Amino acid sequence: MTVVPLVDAGPECGGKAHALAVLMRAGLPVPDGFVVVGPTDPEEIVGRLRGTAVAVRSSGLAEDSAAASFAGQLETVLGARGPAEVLAAVRRCAASAGTDRARGYRAHLGLADEADVPVIVQELIPADRAGALFTRDPRTGADAVVVNASWGLGESVVSGVVVPDEVVVSAAGVRVVVGSKQTRLDLRAQGLVRTPVPAPDRNRPCLAPDEVDRLVALGRRCAEVASRPQDVEWAIDGDRIWLLQSRPITAFGPPLATGVPSGSGRATGPARLVRSVDEFARVRPGDVLVCRATDPTWTPLFRLVAAVVTESGGVLSHAAIVAREFGIPAVVGADRAMVDLTDGAPVTVDGIAGTVTAGSHR
Repeated sequence: MTVVPLVDAGPECGGKAHALAVLMRAGLPVPDGFVVVGPTDPEEIVGRLRGTAVAVRSSGLAEDSAAASFAGQLETVLGARGPAEVLAAVRRCAASAGTDRARGYRAHLGLADEADVPVIVQELIPADRAGALFTRDPRTGADAVVVNASWGLGESVVSGVVVPDEVVVSAAGVRVVVGSKQTRLDLRAQGLVRTPVPAPDRNRPCLAPDEVDRLVALGRRCAEVASRPQDVEWAIDGDRIWLLQSRPITAFGPPLATGVPSGSGRATGPARLVRSVDEFARVRPGDVLVCRATDPTWTPLFRLVAAVVTESGGVLSHAAIVAREFGIPAVVGADRAMVDLTDGAPVTVDGIAGTVTAGSHR
């Protein structure tokens, strides 16, 4: 029923907004903005706009909590400009709580339904480099900060469009694995534009050592403020680092299954073990399909599921090819997936690393 300055956001403004407000009050660099809570007079929203492009994000009451990340379940709109675009984006994000995908996710976790969710409107940082970091290695639970980074806006990293650089900082030192950063997404006058990364920049690190040090320090400060390991999205504009999101790492540890990485990005959802076409009706929107193999008769399921895991196959298998076409993560050739994964248990599928881990990371 109101518009709340982001710095003043409390739990009633949703998990994402509240977490950002806590960081702001601790003096950490978070882009300014406001939160729309419930039906609001459009003029109240328009009156707070500053003429710059904004990021509009959902902030569900249980979102970004210790129990549920809601990763990819609710809407985000980047680069909205002007009253009409911003108001449309706010309505879209608020209503995203009612999609089958979001409702199924809440039902699986036993969370109450929400007709609408609070919505954050923030200045969109025109990042030259951006990404995500974990203040503990989510794959092993080790005491290490893991940074993923690429050129342009961070959406390329979190959506799995690029293979980012990975920097792991631990007591043993700093390990850098340079990714093949083929494209970048940038904010331009005409909106968001994806372009090829110039060849010399694709295979060189996009972070300087001092920037890594600053990111690690900021990540650890976020974990200190939150009193638990954090998953942080960040952006660099000029020489300034901004924190865009911080949420608990809801699970970490060694993979439950490993195989051939065959799709883009990460996705989370309940594992749905399907042994034959006779069990197709068990699959719900947002599930992670786990099966021995797929063939063309399984293709309709790819429209429903968040990710696919198969026990057999390689990068040219039906599951791998169709997953890439549908833009969802896949891990194929995970030879004990039907044994090692539990039907209905939440898992995260990493289509870049080729791992399936317990719980929700992103």
